[in-house]
Amino acid sequence: MSKSTKATVVFLALMVGVVVYLSLRIPAFECEVCLTFGQERVCRTAASGSRKEAIESAVTSACGTLASGMSESIRCQNTRPDSVTCVPK
Repeated sequence: MSKSTKATVVFLALMVGVVVYLSLRIPAFECEVCLTFGQERVCRTAASGSRKEAIESAVTSACGTLASGMSESIRCQNTRPDSVTCVPK
């Protein structure tokens, strides 16, 4: 094998390793976010390795239900949640 082929194989193996590691990481926080957008209010729960990531995931999930279209989704995700409750796992 040439040097470039070996380098490519090593790089791909490292990338697969990183993806597997990040996918199997045990969530450290579980957060419930309640959000009002337009006339509707929903609550969604998400878990992640950090509190911030768990909140962002829950907001994204809530906005997936509340908003339609890209501009509404962006406005929804920039809306302050009504409540945020996080617990360590």
